[in-house]
Amino acid sequence: MGIQLMGLAHAKQKLQRTLSGRVGNALATSNVPKGHIAVYVGEGNRKRFVIPISYLNHPLFQDLLNRAEEEFGFNHPMGGLTIPCSEEYFIGLTTSLNCS
Repeated sequence: MGIQLMGLAHAKQKLQRTLSGRVGNALATSNVPKGHIAVYVGEGNRKRFVIPISYLNHPLFQDLLNRAEEEFGFNHPMGGLTIPCSEEYFIGLTTSLNCS
């Protein structure tokens, strides 16, 4: 339980650094229900997805967060969290997380 909370705290900290001080932050969070976050996924044209915050604690999703940090640092071009993977992979991942 403590490890999961540490993972969630780490993911939340990365997310706060990503979104803090951004003009696009208001755009990235508009129309997002409480307990969810907007992310941008895809190569080239990025598609916006709204996902539950609970996904941030999953190890596979944390791998995506680490890849996002490596590729974009904390300057995401869409004004929100940009995930560097294909749309198909992301949909597959979120579908499996939704079923578990």
